[in-house]
Amino acid sequence: MSSNRIVLEVKDLRVHFPIFGGIFQRKVATVKAVDGVSFNVYKGETLGVVGESGCGKTTVGRALINITRIMSPDAEVTGQILYHAADGSIVDLVKLSKSEMRPYRSKIQMIFQDPYSSLNPRMTVAQIIEEPLTLHTKMSKAEMKERVGWLLDKVGMRPEQAARYPHEFSGGQRQRIGIARALATNPDVIICDEPVSALDVSIQAQVINLMQDLQDEFGLSFIFIAHDLSVVEHISTRIAVMYLGHVVEYGPSEQVYFEPLHPYSRALLSAVPLADPDSGRAMRTFLAGDVPTPLAKPSGCPFRTRCPIARPDCASDFPPFIEKQPDQWVACPYTTPEVNAAVAP
Repeated sequence: MSSNRIVLEVKDLRVHFPIFGGIFQRKVATVKAVDGVSFNVYKGETLGVVGESGCGKTTVGRALINITRIMSPDAEVTGQILYHAADGSIVDLVKLSKSEMRPYRSKIQMIFQDPYSSLNPRMTVAQIIEEPLTLHTKMSKAEMKERVGWLLDKVGMRPEQAARYPHEFSGGQRQRIGIARALATNPDVIICDEPVSALDVSIQAQVINLMQDLQDEFGLSFIFIAHDLSVVEHISTRIAVMYLGHVVEYGPSEQVYFEPLHPYSRALLSAVPLADPDSGRAMRTFLAGDVPTPLAKPSGCPFRTRCPIARPDCASDFPPFIEKQPDQWVACPYTTPEVNAAVAP
């Protein structure tokens, strides 16, 4: 159950990657992977982040745990990522160095997309789960062994499986191990980077239900990154829709799912498979053209080159973020449910 206490506050987050070229390797261009993203995460809630591949979802997640500059030392990360601790203190994670960030890594964990490559094949399950405990706690060996068994039991596995290696498990079991590792340090926020996209549909449901049960039990906050709007709607409290590094719609999950305001949100929703194929074809919204490259974003509104309701001034004016309905924000001054219905095929 979510509360009104903010755990994570993101303000105008920008992640730019410079591109170097020529003999002297000078900066020739910049990839604006994330370009002015803002949102709040509350205690016990799930914020869904949805969009096409390349829209910046994973980059946002990596920036939140402050590993972007470790993976890409030339990356330029600006804005604010404010972590609100339980004692009332507030820390801007963007300003922290690698060593200064260490005390906060235990409070913000990540579940990775690929359950096969995210686990070290040379380590046993016990060693994988014990690693964050070794880094962030002062537990004894006996306490860590007990903790590992307890965590495996919580994610639906047997404690005796701790002595096995990752290759001995299925994809769903590996993702459960990843969840246990993320839970090990009692985090406040867990960033879930498409945690079920590599799993079978039946296993997806099991993992999602497991995550919801753990959230209810421990009061966890999730940032659930995915491209499937139906999965995001099922697990999320609120949804942020991203396009080319920008949030184009943001609001309660039911409102965004059943009454999308932005044309891009509507197109994403129409791509969700329905039980009735004829009904699905009738509701399908096709976007013109391809996704522009982040190296050369369109002027004005980044979505205007594919938008069915684009107007001449969209080429010059960046769209303001407007609260069109209570708690539902959209980056388009022209869209309404009536306008969307009028342009639907």
